[in-house]
Amino acid sequence: MAPELPLLTMSGITKSFPGVRALDGVDLDVQAGEVHCLLGQNGAGKSTLIKVLAGAHQPDDGTIRWRGEPVTLRSPIAAMRLGIATIYQELDLVEGLSVAENVHLGHEPTAAGFVVRGKAARESTAALLGRLGHPEIDPARLVGDLSAAQQQIVSMARALSHDVRLIVMDEPSAALDPDEVDNLFRIVGDLTAAGVAVVYISHRLEEIRRIGDRVTVLKDGRAVAGGLPAKTTPTREVVALMTGRNVEYVFPDRPPQPSGTPPGEPILQVRGLAREGEFEPLDLSVHPGEIVGLAGLVGSGRSEILETVYGARKPTAGQVLVDGRPLKPGSVRAAVRAGLGLAPEERKAQALLMLESVTRNVSVSSMSRFSRGGWIDRGAELGAARAATRELSLRPDNPSVPVRTLSGGNQQKAVLARWLLRGCRVLLLDEPTRGVDVGARAELYAVVRRLADEGLAVLLVSSEVPEVLGLADRVLVLREGRVVHRAPARELDEHRVLDLVMEGSPVS
Repeated sequence: MAPELPLLTMSGITKSFPGVRALDGVDLDVQAGEVHCLLGQNGAGKSTLIKVLAGAHQPDDGTIRWRGEPVTLRSPIAAMRLGIATIYQELDLVEGLSVAENVHLGHEPTAAGFVVRGKAARESTAALLGRLGHPEIDPARLVGDLSAAQQQIVSMARALSHDVRLIVMDEPSAALDPDEVDNLFRIVGDLTAAGVAVVYISHRLEEIRRIGDRVTVLKDGRAVAGGLPAKTTPTREVVALMTGRNVEYVFPDRPPQPSGTPPGEPILQVRGLAREGEFEPLDLSVHPGEIVGLAGLVGSGRSEILETVYGARKPTAGQVLVDGRPLKPGSVRAAVRAGLGLAPEERKAQALLMLESVTRNVSVSSMSRFSRGGWIDRGAELGAARAATRELSLRPDNPSVPVRTLSGGNQQKAVLARWLLRGCRVLLLDEPTRGVDVGARAELYAVVRRLADEGLAVLLVSSEVPEVLGLADRVLVLREGRVVHRAPARELDEHRVLDLVMEGSPVS
């Protein structure tokens, strides 16, 4: 019996942009009903490859076969008509339209040649949402009012509103909590059981193990491995293929602290800090040279705590002190003047000026240093930005380039460089490696540890428990806005922390 033809075969795909060869002869084949995972560092070519598959980019060379027949994907509409849907990490939904309008955008239901609006579209959308396990989402509700997880479900419903045979999912779990990830994987399982193929892109290797069938690894625009078994290929081998070196989930060594707390006075103190409905009264301290981690699920209050310490939210009780002096509640200006700096969870929306240069992004919190009589000394600004970015090994070594052209890891370094230039003494990190590849993560971990070793106090929030345990010196475990456990990181493991965040009771 002849072997079944792949659903999709991409052979020798090449794509160049001015000065960059993004894809250099990439091969990829995907079988019906499988989850084929695509791995690679930022800049490896993943985004370009899926845009070729989606019809958004035209390859310079190479062939694409669909069910064995050569095809040309001249546009996203052509790809969708063939049965290929792409759900990008940055969801392309229209927030001012309803769920039903987004699901049927561009192919509204028709009858007798006329577009049918209203009831028919809502009923069709409700059926799709029920298929995805989310009948509670109202088809008439505005997409802008939905959570990130609900918006992702709407994107999937839109894909399924077509006769889709292959779905590309780009970092679909990045903004999801564990329960939402479980639901995502259930949906993927239902799709593949029905014969739909999934190309799944993620930086989280544990997800690849759990959901993937096969793996293709990209590096520098080339497929360095194709069709590896997802569940049995050793992590060391996968990471070595991605990075060209043997890098694992590597964390720098901690300085010895037998007592669990460094000697001396803390830089940052939080006393009885609370926000009604978000988190209960909290006490914590961070010493010079120390990294304190907050571990908890989405909704545990961890990010809200960080933003309240920074002054972006006003507390309903308690106070924040730096060097023993209380800060004005709810004042970012007071926090920054006292030496606090925040790298927020959504760096593109909340921290970076995406259309500006790296230089301006680094200098924006220190402009008084370069402004004289209403004029900016651009030479001094550029020189200071270059010094700060070189200290963090930001690439490319050209602070004049737009920050939007940088990889996720280097964008995060630009945010850190801003606070270095400002003379920050307390660094608040919220999901510092979200959307950052494995190799760049190791670099960021080393940067944060070095900054702490040089005397900064670091307060870290991360949804990835291994990250908190590997980077922090001490850990506070949060559940539903309460601290349920405190311990040196070396006394905890991932299973213990997960038990605490799921079922823990408050510490006495």
